[in-house]
Amino acid sequence: MPLILTFLGKGGTGRTTIAIAAAKRLASQGQRVLLATDDSQPGLGLLLDTSLTADPQEIATNLQVVQLKTSTLLERNWDEVKKLEAQYLRTPIIKDVYGQELVVLPGMDKALVLNALREYDASGKYDAIVYDGSGDSSMLRVLGMPESLSWYARRFGKLLTDSDLGKTVSPFLQPLLASIFNVSWTGDNFSQPSSKVTNILEQGKAALADPKRLAAYLVVTDNPASMATARYLWGSSQLIGLTIAGAIANQTTATEAIKTEFSPLPVSTVPTATPSDWQPIMEALPDFTQPASVPKPLEIDVAARQVRVFLPGFDKKQVKLTQSGGEITIEAGDHRRNIILPPGLSGKTVTGAKFQQGYLIVSL
Repeated sequence: MPLILTFLGKGGTGRTTIAIAAAKRLASQGQRVLLATDDSQPGLGLLLDTSLTADPQEIATNLQVVQLKTSTLLERNWDEVKKLEAQYLRTPIIKDVYGQELVVLPGMDKALVLNALREYDASGKYDAIVYDGSGDSSMLRVLGMPESLSWYARRFGKLLTDSDLGKTVSPFLQPLLASIFNVSWTGDNFSQPSSKVTNILEQGKAALADPKRLAAYLVVTDNPASMATARYLWGSSQLIGLTIAGAIANQTTATEAIKTEFSPLPVSTVPTATPSDWQPIMEALPDFTQPASVPKPLEIDVAARQVRVFLPGFDKKQVKLTQSGGEITIEAGDHRRNIILPPGLSGKTVTGAKFQQGYLIVSL
């Protein structure tokens, strides 16, 4: 499976430049690389001196680039929706509606981009995918989408099943659905679409938690706003389970201050270079193929009855902790983390929480 690499930081810190240099470096090492962006602005194309398209195009040996255009992604995914409808509905409803006619609803663009990355990841064509996204909290919400959707599926699915309404209408659903769907309510075919979605969500969560599969780097300058934003994004990334593998100090001499601010992350310093000469930047970048030794976002110690979440950039007053049965929810900033307790702790109740050396330690 390919390595997915992305970069976070305040706008203007040079994330796109770093993303291009990272893609070029990996390609020069013999990796088959896809550089992907969902930015409609011309910045990436100008730096690469090429016109971006909605299909991957090769711009150098081992290096392809693609622009994830929402309208194109919507059209392509709409065709798949119509195929599913024809398979499962006796009388398809949307067969005469075309993707070009659809309007992109808020949030739909992010879901389409995430699905496109998933498809490129599963294609087997690439050893590495470098995603040049917005690099902010909205991008973290995209990456955290599998966790969020799985929470809704678990919570509302159980709510409907266990409710009096669900128990009351269940005997009447089978004949009704049999008249609508091509498959039986109780048959294996009916569960196929939902099982497929569940599997995709679980695969997404597993990839997010594996630093060998998905890693992010903070891009920072000596500007105080840049460092504050990077620290916030660092803590938010840990909350959704994304490993921050290091920090990249871009075009700055304040390396020691940045190392202190982002300890224990490894910090690489990137020099100023002309757009036509990528080699100095490429050589200054960290080795992306080697997982960095950094704190894990989440650790569960059953013996000590503790859940440890690494949350740099936050303090206890900024964190909300709740529990529902065997699931703990931690909220900080714009993000939340739902943690399903393992069997050894699932029957325990939260007894306390404290911050210690950047960790939120929850006792059960």
